[in-house]
Amino acid sequence: MDPAAEEARHLGLRFQRGFLAGRQLGAFPWPELEKKLKSSSDALLLLDILQKTILHPLCLKYPPSLKYRRCFISELIKKHESVATEPLDELYDVLADILNKEESTNCYKSYLLPTGDSVTLSETVAIISQGTTGLVTWDAALYLAEWAIENSAIFNNRTVLELGSGIGLTGIAICKTCNPKTYVFSDYHHCVLEQLRENIHLNGFVLESETENHTKMQSQSQRAEVMDLQGPKITVAELDWDSVAEEQLSELQADVVIAADVVYDPQITLSLIGVLQQLSISKTVGKPPEIYIAFTVRNPDTYHLFQTELGPALQVQQFPSCRRWHRKYGVKNEAPFPTSRRKTCLLPLSWKPKPSTRDSADSISVPF
Repeated sequence: MDPAAEEARHLGLRFQRGFLAGRQLGAFPWPELEKKLKSSSDALLLLDILQKTILHPLCLKYPPSLKYRRCFISELIKKHESVATEPLDELYDVLADILNKEESTNCYKSYLLPTGDSVTLSETVAIISQGTTGLVTWDAALYLAEWAIENSAIFNNRTVLELGSGIGLTGIAICKTCNPKTYVFSDYHHCVLEQLRENIHLNGFVLESETENHTKMQSQSQRAEVMDLQGPKITVAELDWDSVAEEQLSELQADVVIAADVVYDPQITLSLIGVLQQLSISKTVGKPPEIYIAFTVRNPDTYHLFQTELGPALQVQQFPSCRRWHRKYGVKNEAPFPTSRRKTCLLPLSWKPKPSTRDSADSISVPF
């Protein structure tokens, strides 16, 4: 493939990933598109982008919000009109089709995985809906999912507990790419739990309780076949951090605990630390669970409270950029999970007793 064609292909892939994931329109490589259009009057690039975005099979089956699609196609038309005299009928046909549809309160976002698979999520159009912010996907969940894909050995054949799973992006990505033995999604708001279960089903997984009911009606050979084909054992747990019983956490026996975007409110932060302390002593077999917390620093005071309450042994590392993914899969300057530019951190934590004999409380240190 000649350099110009290869560059156009990469540009199309960048538009594809950003569009399917519902990335903000201002973050798209519009200047590069304009430059390419000015250097060539050929409409093939715009048609290719159209096929990779609004006309992509994932978009047709699981469409982003109507407003988002309308704004995107309008911007493509503007770019075309700025360099061409003849209209491109395909662009206007798509716009007309969109204008004839009615907006829904829910939309879909899809994330293309390096395996060739994808994660598709149903979420609300509004950031706050039904009294919760848990019905949309936040940046830290995207970063944590990307990091997990690059560090899949941490999750391979292990029991993973996710705190505050929201609508499921991180967990579904891990279940599809990291081969965990058991994955426990958890949250508290009833609407979030309902949407979470829907997204798990949407991505082809069956909850453990549903599997058990189904296999009771199967022959022994059918059960063996199902066991060979199914992925990790998946459960959804309702966890109230303020009242969760130690017995409930002990039953999970998690090897790895993860959470994303759960450090944003002082009261919630204190409740989270209480749960982490209980998890540190609930493991009856093997080492205490490894803990990974990803969060976006929005309020420095809340972040510092989290540091202070965890203890002086805490160390923070900046979240990895995941450049190996870019090199391996040939997408220039584009992460698999497009996010904003806000500072996001990953905290790898382990709980160990303090050396002092006068104080048996737990402290935190970095496990590697």
